[in-house]
Amino acid sequence: MRLARFSAVVLVLLPVAARAALPAPESSAFCVAVQRVLAGTTLESHNTVFDTMEAFRQSKPSAKPLRTYQVVTYAGRQPIMVSCKVKTAAHLRATYGADAAGEQRYCPDVTRQVRAGAVARLRQAGNAAAAARAAAFVVDADEPYWTGRSFLAEFQLSYRGADGAIHIRSPGLYQDYDHWITRLLPERLQGQSYCHLATAGYLEALATGAEAPGTTVTGAVDAPVTPR
Repeated sequence: MRLARFSAVVLVLLPVAARAALPAPESSAFCVAVQRVLAGTTLESHNTVFDTMEAFRQSKPSAKPLRTYQVVTYAGRQPIMVSCKVKTAAHLRATYGADAAGEQRYCPDVTRQVRAGAVARLRQAGNAAAAARAAAFVVDADEPYWTGRSFLAEFQLSYRGADGAIHIRSPGLYQDYDHWITRLLPERLQGQSYCHLATAGYLEALATGAEAPGTTVTGAVDAPVTPR
């Protein structure tokens, strides 16, 4: 198993709502921020970015020590999707105490933050029309999967819906640590929260017309997870 890079990041003690801007998708801080948002936590997170999909597929995040995992999908040299494996709020509370995490949030919540970042960047670039198009993107309310096989399956990251709007997908995986079935599962499968998240750059490309909706992505072992 090859690890591209490893980081330990101390989280800034700020309310979730005040931290809308996410790190660059290639940054090892990206899934640290996603852990923070999804679990409403300020715990220190250690995040590993993989340079092969096979290594990401085999990884399992842990609560203690708090370890998370990340891989980036590219189209040429453009990062178009980040996949994160983090821990649920309930598992962090069970491990570190009731104040260690807040309300559980889900992958579409993070995608809405990514969309907001794309809109802000387009406005700053003076492209009001593209910013308006990005703001109109529909973030689908994807229900998380139960199995890794479903999470790693091929899907369309974006598509043109029957309503004429561009839709953005953000499928994930979620294991409810508070559910009775948790005690029957191996520890490595308990309290997992995974997400596939479109990048702000990809949303900007859709908004400007540089990319057309309908990009297909996959968690297959040969997925393009390094720039080409």
